Amino acid sequence: MTRNCPTCDDYPCLCEQPKPLPSMYPAVWPMVMQDMEHRDQVGRKRYGTPLQPHNGRDALRDAYEEALDLCVYLRQALYERDGR
Repeated sequence: MTRNCPTCDDYPCLCEQPKPLPSMYPAVWPMVMQDMEHRDQVGRKRYGTPLQPHNGRDALRDAYEEALDLCVYLRQALYERDGR
């Protein structure tokens, strides 16, 4: 299903979104914190050490490459949801 903005008719729309409304669903922050703890454990197991500064890697490059992967996954989700 294609979702164009009713105000500007753009896709994707960059108009201001409404304020979020309370819901019956759980808060997201605790879920993210749990996910982060899990990722820390995965990293410690995979690399044998926690992520620390001055570890011989380029943190900006690592983060940039992760951000590029995120963009690809987000675009995939948009296409799968909206068909374009």
